[in-house]
Amino acid sequence: MHDKKLLALIILVTILSLGHTVDHIARGDLPWPLSVSSLPSVIITVAIYAVLGFGLYFYLTNKVGPGFWAIAAGIGVLFGWLAHFSPFTDQTPQYICSAYKTPAIGWLALIWLVALMISLIVAGLYAEYLWARQPQRR
Repeated sequence: MHDKKLLALIILVTILSLGHTVDHIARGDLPWPLSVSSLPSVIITVAIYAVLGFGLYFYLTNKVGPGFWAIAAGIGVLFGWLAHFSPFTDQTPQYICSAYKTPAIGWLALIWLVALMISLIVAGLYAEYLWARQPQRR
């Protein structure tokens, strides 16, 4: 049986991730038509939504449990940190804020990213809690 709170967190992460993808498109990180230089970004985006989509399907059909979501959220937090908050990135919060003509839109994009990161952390911690509570299988 799936946990309704975890399911709600996964849906929230998915919605926030979609909004963050729109932000990347608006900033020109995923230009149209696609080029060879945008291929890594496209592959990463498709992989993220494949994990979310297939993960939701398999979770709702009881093929995966909270352990899957704990690991997926942990990877998501790590990837988000490396992509936007580490010293090794060019997609910093300052870049996001300054990428738009209107500062308010840049701040909205940054707040959306922070909300995504917080929701990933909460979903991951909650999934870990549920995973730890499961009876051990032999």
